[in-house]
Amino acid sequence: MTSNLGEVTPLVGGGGDEWQRIGYPHNRRGFQNHNDADYTMYPTSFDNNNADQKDRRSHWNRFKETVVGFWPVLRGRIRATACADRDSKHIDPERLCSPPASSLERSYYEDTYNGDSWACSFGTDEDDGIWLNVHDRVGTIMSSTVWILVIYSGITVGLLSQHNHLSPILAKIYFTICAMALASHAKTSFTDPGSIPLAAVPVDVYTPAAHAMCSRCQSYKPKGTHHCRICDRCISGMDHHCPWMNNCVGTGNMKHFVLFLVYTWIACAFALMMFGWNYFFCADESCTFSPVLIQLVRLMTLMCISALIFTSSMITNVTFGVMTGVGTIDRLKLKADNAWGLVDDEPMELRDIFGIGDYWTWALPFFDPVFEDYDLAMGYSTPQRLLRERA
Repeated sequence: MTSNLGEVTPLVGGGGDEWQRIGYPHNRRGFQNHNDADYTMYPTSFDNNNADQKDRRSHWNRFKETVVGFWPVLRGRIRATACADRDSKHIDPERLCSPPASSLERSYYEDTYNGDSWACSFGTDEDDGIWLNVHDRVGTIMSSTVWILVIYSGITVGLLSQHNHLSPILAKIYFTICAMALASHAKTSFTDPGSIPLAAVPVDVYTPAAHAMCSRCQSYKPKGTHHCRICDRCISGMDHHCPWMNNCVGTGNMKHFVLFLVYTWIACAFALMMFGWNYFFCADESCTFSPVLIQLVRLMTLMCISALIFTSSMITNVTFGVMTGVGTIDRLKLKADNAWGLVDDEPMELRDIFGIGDYWTWALPFFDPVFEDYDLAMGYSTPQRLLRERA
């Protein structure tokens, strides 16, 4: 498919029985919705009818859940007391008796419909089932070079460990970091960065009197969207086109791109520390390399230094873009027009990059970001999605 992102959109309308409400902690892709009739609560040690069941929780978890569960009960009793006593001068019953804003803000429905193409074809068109830029030969060569260099570094570290010049534990740690870097690179290359479909329409909140249209795609062009001449598509939240990824970097794959930079930086720093320790502090015979290993380590050292400098500059660039809320292309245009001082955009939130998933999923490239509001994150919606939203 062109995109693996889940679509999570806030409820609109009256919110009657036809709406399927999903709580915020369960607002994830793959969450199975259960009706009250066929949803079964498994017995726990807190049920009156299951008093003989052993409580396997630790003392700390018992205490934590008791304290956390006490506050909603106390708050409900305070609200009930305030609603019963309308003449109280010290409590505002209108504020306490009304539903809390947090419960309304955390009410969502999950759109699991997949309208992407299922064709077994590579490309960047809407009809292609697998997103991959196959028309840029330079990008293909550069992205393949990344894999060759990372695999070369892994082979070098493996040879050092095989000849007892390096601890096997350190070698396994380095292999794990390299595997995460390659997985992030693959996800960045094969993930739709946020292409705008021809059927895109403005989001209701951002609908102006007149909206921009792309002269090449002949489609709606949301704010922060740019047309990539290499991918031949308009990309939402486009930061730049990276030839090392052979893909654009946009809203859809920004998380994977950041993870690739971070894991590559960690791998380079880790390798240089291992080589530096061997060169400056090791005086045993095991630290003496063979002529072949010396040449391999020298070449890998140059590679790591170059990659460390490059990834450091890219991480700084991405961090600056997150702090200012302005992407690389927009920043270059504003500086060329001497309008950088007029920028008043708000900084980007991390959930707009990594999604609203659990924090441990942020560091794993295997999980695509699930946005709190897919339409607002991408800057557009589609008539089909709006109809499903109101169905």
